[in-house]
Amino acid sequence: MALFVRQDQERSELQQRLAAELRERAKKRAENDSPLPDGVDDSNYLKDTKKTSSLAGVWIGIIAVALILMVMFIIKQSS
Repeated sequence: MALFVRQDQERSELQQRLAAELRERAKKRAENDSPLPDGVDDSNYLKDTKKTSSLAGVWIGIIAVALILMVMFIIKQSS
């Protein structure tokens, strides 16, 4: 047989204890939680790294010229 409880009845003593216990756990967890890192400036993977140097533009230019020359060579050969 099932036990039916009307909704207008008060909580049982066990339910009250469990609710209080869960509230305390949630309160302790909220106190112990520190703000999470944003993953950008405060991450360990950024340690011992450096910013891109000014020569990056030169390398991009060299690669772009090489790609253009390869495309031109392929077009010239297929004609």
